[in-house]
Amino acid sequence: MNIIEMKSIKKDYPLGETVVHALRGIDLDVEEGGFISIIGPSGSGKTTLLNIIGCIDIPSAGSVKIGGEEITSLDDRRLTNIRLFKVGFIFQTFNLIPVLNLLENVEFPLLLMKEGGLTKGEIRKRAQKCIEEVGLGSFMDHRPAELSGGQRQRVAIARALVTKPQIVLADEPTANLDSETGATILSLMKHLNETEKTTFVFSTHDSDVLKYASQVIKIRDGHIIDIDGPGAAKKMKKKAGPAKRGTR
Repeated sequence: MNIIEMKSIKKDYPLGETVVHALRGIDLDVEEGGFISIIGPSGSGKTTLLNIIGCIDIPSAGSVKIGGEEITSLDDRRLTNIRLFKVGFIFQTFNLIPVLNLLENVEFPLLLMKEGGLTKGEIRKRAQKCIEEVGLGSFMDHRPAELSGGQRQRVAIARALVTKPQIVLADEPTANLDSETGATILSLMKHLNETEKTTFVFSTHDSDVLKYASQVIKIRDGHIIDIDGPGAAKKMKKKAGPAKRGTR
């Protein structure tokens, strides 16, 4: 089953008297439970692609389905519900609330889910479980400023997972971490992907993270130029066609 389906996606941004063509006709299907890396240089369209999947932005043209639901024609309220109930976000700069402790930061998305029907006790229990899963059970009363970069990223992962989303999006999740901590964070994300069956889609400049991905989407100048991973080789070979023999 495809959890994400994108057809002919274009995204244009007006910039003064010119128009920036961030995405130029993206076709992409992501299977449920995948661990997908989007790789490409700065300005290639990686963040724009994630923002459209996460309902933060809407395409200028094309069709997007999340969990089988067409999202391109939805109003702001329905898009907000998808972001809250179906998608979790792991931000490059963590985006933790500094005045709240670790437990309160992770509880916060659940408090926004008025339709979820959880009691305060259930909210706390679920938040504590997610925190323990990322290895920070003894830090629940700490505030973000008291945590290392790697620990703050773990908090961000717990917060993304606490709503039990279908998809977790991560924009450069290791960019602000040293290589050892980054590898630890990616191993944790991969473990949670395998145990929770949550689909992860993350962007990166770091070629070292590709070994963790089940599929690698290479993007440049708003186009997908290659797809590596299960099932991709056959598709690329078919697209390329048979090799031609040289002639004299």
